[in-house]
Amino acid sequence: MKSLRRVIRYLSPYKFWAVGATLSLILVTAMNLVTPQLLRWVVDGGITAKDGWVITWGTAALAVVAIARGIFNFTQTFWGEQASQSVAFDMRNQLYAKIQGLSFSYHDQAQTGQLMTRATNDVDLVRQFIGQGLFQVINAVVMVIGSASVLLWMNWELGLVTLLTVPAIGWVLAKFARNIRPMFGIIQKKLGGLNSILQENLAGIRVVKAFARSGFEEERFEKANTDYKETNLDFVRAASASFPLIFLFSNFGTILILGYGGFQVIGNRLSVGELVAFNTYLMFLVQPMMTIGFVSSIVIRAGVSAERIFEVLDAANAVVDNPNARTLPPVVGRVEFENVRFRYVGQEQDVLAGVSFIAEPGQTVAILGSTGSGKSTIINLLPRFYDVTDGRVLVDGQDVREVTLDSLRSQIGIVLQETTL
Repeated sequence: MKSLRRVIRYLSPYKFWAVGATLSLILVTAMNLVTPQLLRWVVDGGITAKDGWVITWGTAALAVVAIARGIFNFTQTFWGEQASQSVAFDMRNQLYAKIQGLSFSYHDQAQTGQLMTRATNDVDLVRQFIGQGLFQVINAVVMVIGSASVLLWMNWELGLVTLLTVPAIGWVLAKFARNIRPMFGIIQKKLGGLNSILQENLAGIRVVKAFARSGFEEERFEKANTDYKETNLDFVRAASASFPLIFLFSNFGTILILGYGGFQVIGNRLSVGELVAFNTYLMFLVQPMMTIGFVSSIVIRAGVSAERIFEVLDAANAVVDNPNARTLPPVVGRVEFENVRFRYVGQEQDVLAGVSFIAEPGQTVAILGSTGSGKSTIINLLPRFYDVTDGRVLVDGQDVREVTLDSLRSQIGIVLQETTL
């Protein structure tokens, strides 16, 4: 998915941690692949041959491998989390800065709860993908290829018999991934809706209580909460139907090894130690595939979340500084609206149609009108919260579109209807 490839590029400033975690992961995989060979050596060369020296050195080697695996597991987890937390930190800062910079026309269309969900929950799901999903996928791929190669190298006939279960497991995983991807988009959207209801209710709690609307708001929240729960249960049902099949096919693999491999042991074509190693490699083959099944939900959910994050980061800003914008000098205070027309995005009628007036410095001007007549719109056009559809807004004779936003807004004071401390 393009969105996840774009997420991975966020690792560029943290190459040391990312590369260190990847190398540690490869070393952990190498330790795992060596272990069955040591077991085979201990069983065939030590226990079966009754050689104490082989048993002693074999168990010592297993202990060293276990310690090394533990150390590399620690470095992989630690460096992976360092990288993922840093990427999440950068994403949250970028999202917050972008949301702060987006024009009023964007916020008119966007729900606050949806933006909050993208800046928190969606970013955290991307972090989980980098810290867990990405490295687990790498580990699973390396382990599957390594285990399959060793199986075929040890005994190609038994190796081919063992690999018969792999296509079936792969088919189940592919079908599971196809089924759950649309679910995660719906889950995140419903979570955003739930957060929007919560945010709106808390922001307007005095109005809710004043008009005795608590019961209505509780029912509204419960309905959204129920929808969110049911969508999550759809995912649980899909997972519950898939993973038992994977366990079933993996058990078939064990049965094939014990059956076919057992007859090879009887015919002296395979040693007991090799049979033990084969069964261990089968676990190393199946377990990563099951891991991919579990991780696929993390990967797919992160892909959906990344798309939602980049929708905000890539959103076009309707009001920006013009390339040749200049700094507005200290204002005297003359304001002029020159045949101004304005229409909000998505509306068919103009809110303002041919409005012209002049407010001189020091003059007190009152604008009267019914609700929705455009009084607030006039005020919002002055600091260029919106751009006019036609006409001009001038401050001291300068078009507000031709000066920088910072120099314009820093010289204008506004007391809004809803105050925020």
